[in-house]
Parts: sequence; C-alpha cells; structure tokens
Amino acid sequence: MGNHVTRTDFHWSDQEEPHAKRRVEILKKYPQIKDLFGVDPTFKWKVIGLTLVQLLMLNVIKDQSWFVTVVVAYCFGGVINHALMLGIHEIAHSAGFGINRPNANRALGMFANLPIGIPFAVAFKGYHLEHHKFQGHDVVDTDIPSAIEAKLFCNTLGKFIWVCLQPFFYALRPLFINPKTPLKLEYVNTVIQLTFNYLVYQYLGGKVLFYMLGGSLMAMGFHPVAGHFISEHYMFNHGFETYSYYGPLNWVTFNVGYHNEHHDFPYVPGSRLPEVRKIAPEFYDTLPHHDSWTKVIYDFITDPAIGPYARIKRNNQATSKTQ
Repeated sequence: MGNHVTRTDFHWSDQEEPHAKRRVEILKKYPQIKDLFGVDPTFKWKVIGLTLVQLLMLNVIKDQSWFVTVVVAYCFGGVINHALMLGIHEIAHSAGFGINRPNANRALGMFANLPIGIPFAVAFKGYHLEHHKFQGHDVVDTDIPSAIEAKLFCNTLGKFIWVCLQPFFYALRPLFINPKTPLKLEYVNTVIQLTFNYLVYQYLGGKVLFYMLGGSLMAMGFHPVAGHFISEHYMFNHGFETYSYYGPLNWVTFNVGYHNEHHDFPYVPGSRLPEVRKIAPEFYDTLPHHDSWTKVIYDFITDPAIGPYARIKRNNQATSKTQ
C-alpha cells in the first residue's frame, strides 16, 4: 500500500489569501499592468480551431482499431480536450468576448464543450469564481478535497488511485459539498451535450464516443497535463498555497501554469500572464514554483508529506476580498 501520509488534517489558517494584497502592491508599483486586462482577440479563434480539429478527428477515429483509438485518445485527443477545458476556464473569466457579452461567452463555452463529452461549461463558472473570491474557505471552495477523500486516499496506492479518479472527484465533489440550484442554461448545456453525444454514438459508434469521453477522463487523471490540478494549490512548501508552473506544457494549456499571476490578476488573459511576471519579477521569482507537472504527480503520490490533506483551509467567518 506504500507509505501513509504524515498529515491528519488540513492546514488551517486565519490569514486572508495572499492574492488580493499582492495585487494592490503590484499595481501600486506597476500600474501599467492594467493595460494587460481585457480580451486577447486571438483566443476565441484558438478555441474554435481546437474544437474543429477534434470534430474532424471523430471521423478519422471511426475507422481505427481500438488500440489506436485508446493511444490517440490519451496522447492527442485527451490533450486537446484538456486544452478546451482550460479554454472554458478562460471563458469563465470572460476571455472570449469580454464582460459585456456574457451570452457570447456562454455560447463559445458550450461549443468548446462538445468534443469533451461532459456538460460542464455553464456550471463551472459559478464554482470557479467562488474559488477565486473565497480561496481556501471551508465548504465554499470546492477545489479542496473533502475530508472523506483525504481519509480514504491516505497512502501511496490510495493517492495513485485518487489521481486516476480526479475527474470524478472534481465533477461530483461540488454536488455534495456545496450544491447549487442549477441555472436554466445548465439544462441547455446538458441537453445540447447529451444530444451531441447521442448523435456521435448513433452515427459514428461507441469507439468514437470513447475517444471523446475516454480521452477527457484520461487526460484529467494520470496524465502529464493533469499535473496542474495538483501543482496549483497543494502545499509543497509550508505556508505557500498557490504555485506557478513555468514549463513547456503551458503552450498547450493557455498558460494555466502561471497560477500565482492568474490569481493575482484573474482578468489578464492567459496569453499575457508571462508579461505580468516579466513586469514584476521581484514579486514572483522569489515564490516557490514547479518546473515539471510529471514530477508534481510523482511527488504527490510518493511523498508522505503531500496528499489530499496538504491544502490550506479557512473558516467561513474569515474575510476575503473580492477579486
């Protein structure tokens, strides 16, 4: 079963999350960072292009063997689907068309959702913005594992299983920890997605549907690009709750690795986050960061000091400034 984790509880803090304070300090010294806010006009075309590539791949996959389908789903399709998930993450911050065109953003998100197979584009926004506004807050921030997860997956084998099952925990945890009344658009998102899935199955077959769904699930689990789920907020260094990653996989994940920069400035599009670090290096170069998501996954599984409990939590009474 491997080594048992050394932590028996989350790290509880009565301090505010660090991003609001750092944002004020950075903007006071470098007000030009405000010029980076807004929309990257190339972003929506990247999302549309990736979605079209996957839709074209569905027709290619239908004539392939199961072996080829699984390999391509893991190595290619899953990576694109993961990129689209992170595109939807950007869209949650109005990166597609700006804050004044919410319906256009939602439509782009639901379109990008199609090859992923799991209807989440609309529901994701509410939970994710709460993660920014109330980072670490008990119950509210559903990015943090539940106590049950932490207790069950508490050794090397358990953590490996937990990593493989990450997509299920991310999808189901909010429904149990912090359930919300679904929006009408969530039903629309679900109907559109399930209809699309049915048509894929009906006309292209189960193998193609697996390419979509299986690729998405594999690329959210034991997969290098899924390392960002762990690298972003698990406490690899005592007292530090957000970590950036500066490795090459940022090229296929809309720079989600620049996570300290993202939480400091959530309305700077991913393509401009490296510029934030370049403008204010003294605020970021001294923070612990990651250079390999593969190593992050390996360390998470094998290091008994790291596990689902290695997260900073706050009581709901603590205040947190809106971002």
